[in-house]
Amino acid sequence: MPTPATPETIPDITEEVGTGSDTEFESHVVVYNCDCHTYQQVIELFCRFIPGMTSTKAFELAYRIDHDGEAIVFTGATEQAEHIAAKLAGGGLRVAVQ
Repeated sequence: MPTPATPETIPDITEEVGTGSDTEFESHVVVYNCDCHTYQQVIELFCRFIPGMTSTKAFELAYRIDHDGEAIVFTGATEQAEHIAAKLAGGGLRVAVQ
């Protein structure tokens, strides 16, 4: 992701996003940094395709991806994780389901 103006403070992750189920079939959607999307593009994709995502949380995750190289953006049922990953990949993001 191109680096925007550096924020005054590093945002803290304030909430967990996901649709937890009590089964052992939970998966994580991991998004990797690719330096080919702006923060705004990533935020829009997250808000569009990840249930319960807020623009604030999406920014925090985009920041983490930009600075750490990756972040878990969703945890939930495998089928739903695969669906979300496919939508994010369709938007050009590098993703994996783990």
